[in-house]
Amino acid sequence: MDWEISVSEYAKLKQQPAAPVLVDVREPLEVQLASIEGAVLMPMGEVKARAHQELDPDAHIVVLCHHGARSLSVTAWLRREGFENVQSIAGGIDAWSRELDPTIPRY
Repeated sequence: MDWEISVSEYAKLKQQPAAPVLVDVREPLEVQLASIEGAVLMPMGEVKARAHQELDPDAHIVVLCHHGARSLSVTAWLRREGFENVQSIAGGIDAWSRELDPTIPRY
């Protein structure tokens, strides 16, 4: 499984019955500005404390941030921790807004 997934690839998967779990690792203030419905808010600084309690290591997990750097870092950490089916959304919510849904504000 690739480490990154495009916004269009994720949008297709999101429509399936067994959609991946979307984990948003941005801060609450960022999520208030722009978000994707259904995402689990888990700020990057809380991932280490919460991941093993709240995420299924066998689930397909897609990680979201602003531009893709934080989500790629979290993806790498989760994979090291045994979460094998984790991907980062390339370009983050900014790419989602630019490519798929311009009603989501850019910041």
